[in-house]
Amino acid sequence: MIFIKCSILLPINLAMSVKTNYLKKLSVLLDLIDLAKVDGLVQSEYDFLVEVAEDLGVDAVVLDSLFEAKIERIKPGTEAEKISHFFNLVKLMNVDEKQSILEINKLHKLGLGMGLSPMAIQQVLSIMHNYPNKEVPLAVIEEAFKAQQN
Repeated sequence: MIFIKCSILLPINLAMSVKTNYLKKLSVLLDLIDLAKVDGLVQSEYDFLVEVAEDLGVDAVVLDSLFEAKIERIKPGTEAEKISHFFNLVKLMNVDEKQSILEINKLHKLGLGMGLSPMAIQQVLSIMHNYPNKEVPLAVIEEAFKAQQN
């Protein structure tokens, strides 16, 4: 009897885990889409979104549907996931080689919404101008957030 319960619960738990992971991926894409739409989506931003979607295993049809979708978002869980997501947001903001105050404010708000340090967010925004194409390396972003944790 216990064996039957375990064998029934395992697939249900596995299915829930798969669904949760997929919703996390969609949530990441929704944040990126929100940032891209702040000052008008351009082709280079859309191309970046397609690349991220492919990396996440989300096909283009689903990506396109997210521009109008209203789904419950799941925030990145671990600090590493949050920093990786913030890194992608910074890359997206700079992919068109323009940063508007609206984009910067949206990026800041998204970082705070994930629970990231406001001082580290500001540090990354300040130092991005020191890098070609304002592409701050992931290691530098990680270091900024680690320094704020200590």
